[in-house]
Amino acid sequence: MGPLTSVIRCVRKPGFLSLLLAGAFTLGAAPGFASDPASETIQATYAQAGSTIGVTLVIYNYSTPSDLQILSQAFGEGMDRGLATALSKTKAVGQCSIAGALSYDVAFIQLVLTPTGRRITFITSRPHLFDEADPPASSPPFDLAVGQFDLNDTDPTKSTGFLYPASKLVVDKQGKFHYDLAGSPWALVNVLDSPGITA
Repeated sequence: MGPLTSVIRCVRKPGFLSLLLAGAFTLGAAPGFASDPASETIQATYAQAGSTIGVTLVIYNYSTPSDLQILSQAFGEGMDRGLATALSKTKAVGQCSIAGALSYDVAFIQLVLTPTGRRITFITSRPHLFDEADPPASSPPFDLAVGQFDLNDTDPTKSTGFLYPASKLVVDKQGKFHYDLAGSPWALVNVLDSPGITA
């Protein structure tokens, strides 16, 4: 499973921005949208220094094409900070909790059908912890939390996922979207999908 990066070149025309941002979320797959999943809970674990950390995503609804358009416009106008601000003002479509302690609303959740099941990508503005140092003005903060689950419907033991607990979406000098991370990505294992169960 590769990191959540896109090889789509950034075409600087407003009409393409929504498609490009969708590509950044879905690794270039054709995005699909759905509504009312009747509340779905996805649980997984991350192994760190001999201990495990639980990660739970509760899905209330999936985001709509108009939601993506709003976020795309915000990114076009303010880049990563504009996107983070727009996400913070968007009605929650889910909730993510880490280790049962840190919990925050999720502003964007996208569903894409895959040959083996479904890919669920989520992104939200990240709550900053009290012990985090303020970044210098020349260095934008890591305002986003980004995650993805690849759910295998034929063999659930092969379901995987990852989480970028602190990241920012940038366009590099070659005009490609990618995520800069504070720290390492979390590889999520023991993924359990429970439709219709609330946390």
